[in-house]
Amino acid sequence: MTTGAMIATGVVGSAPAQAAVAKPTITAKGAFVMNSANGKVLFTKAADTKRLTASTTKAMTAKVVLSQSNLNLDAKVTIKKEYSDYIVKNGASSANLIVGDKVTVRQLLYGMMLKSGCEAAMALADKFGSGSTIAARTKNFIAKMNSTAKSLGMTNTKFDSFDGISKGANASTPRDLSKLAQNVMKNATFKKIVATKSYTAKTITKTGSTRTMAAWNNTNDLLGWKGTIGVKTGSGTEAKYCLIFAATRNGKTIVGTVLTSSSAANRTADVKKLMNYGFATL
Repeated sequence: MTTGAMIATGVVGSAPAQAAVAKPTITAKGAFVMNSANGKVLFTKAADTKRLTASTTKAMTAKVVLSQSNLNLDAKVTIKKEYSDYIVKNGASSANLIVGDKVTVRQLLYGMMLKSGCEAAMALADKFGSGSTIAARTKNFIAKMNSTAKSLGMTNTKFDSFDGISKGANASTPRDLSKLAQNVMKNATFKKIVATKSYTAKTITKTGSTRTMAAWNNTNDLLGWKGTIGVKTGSGTEAKYCLIFAATRNGKTIVGTVLTSSSAANRTADVKKLMNYGFATL
């Protein structure tokens, strides 16, 4: 009887299991978070449903550029009138580059990833695509984006543009875009660019003088919040509000994506919840 009492007391006095962290509720229609180091899945919500990607597409544009063999980041690219015309025609976001100016590849990457300049994306696609015309070169560059997506295991992704202005077939998933982030954040140049809050480019004008551009401020207002180190925002009438994100806390890094948040404010709130949850469940 004494033994039974001791056993009963021992059971009652055992430590309770640690309470599980509550899974957050978010407004985004799709989301995915993983441990960047080992790919462990930390959160999913319609993670494999294809959706419009808006300017998060530019992360792949940067990936393709930075994957070029013998890449010279200081190579100069002349801004063509066609790039300006493209911005005007599509009412697209712009880095306010001036036709005739010579801009380095590095500067174009900053203009594309911070200010979300679609003309900067077009200039890069024109520079690094193959063909005899701008249309042919940009088409070839988009083909490189798709082959790169395939090589990264982005099985539910199809790009039809270099900047996210879809022609009807530009789509990806939170899981796929997070795979892209996990990969491209290994590139030191990309990682430095997307963590930059503001950048001022000095371009060369037609006459050879130096033009100091107005500062390009990063559209990612989460930068610096509790270890946020990137990656790329996106927004559009149909795509709503999107973000590929990465953050490091206590030496551990998570990457993730939200697609189709209902507003910029809700996108920010969604990502904050997902970051906190991700780190709590690593």
